[in-house]
Amino acid sequence: GTKNCYMNFEITGRHLDVTPALRAHVEDQFSKIEKVFDRQPANAHVIIEVERGRHRSEVIINWRNESLTAISSNSDMYQSLSESIAKIEKQARKLKDKVIDKSHKATKAAVVSMEPDQADDILAPVPEIIETDGFDAKPMTPDEAVAELMDGDKQFLIFHNSEGGKVAVIFKRNDGNYGLVQS
Repeated sequence: GTKNCYMNFEITGRHLDVTPALRAHVEDQFSKIEKVFDRQPANAHVIIEVERGRHRSEVIINWRNESLTAISSNSDMYQSLSESIAKIEKQARKLKDKVIDKSHKATKAAVVSMEPDQADDILAPVPEIIETDGFDAKPMTPDEAVAELMDGDKQFLIFHNSEGGKVAVIFKRNDGNYGLVQS
């Protein structure tokens, strides 16, 4: 009998005998992936044949309401079977994800839209805040503020705009001009 109760095997050999060793190999390979089938019964039909020196294995599985098929051809029957069963595992996982996806779609979409683009977060180094003192925001015109900026090594200057009476910030832009921000 088979090791597990969920998998029913049928192995058919064409132009070769299904040896106990081959049958054990099939069962062993399936026992490794049976978790994928969620303990739901699966019927596996394995057809093995030798064709012009190539060992061809075909695995057909009926599971849930689905039918999965995988075919591999190799110079070695054991490898051919391992490949076919690995392909079946991939297909079964995809199917499971699809089924799970349907129920999670709504929640997933909501989460995704809230997450910022994470690649940017990872690449940008976190800037430090360096406190600078000595801003007394004295009254001057924007032109005077620019003149003072050009003299010093500061990147920006906070001042009282004597033209409008508001606190303003003047800063050096990357293009060589000056930017003015008024509160």
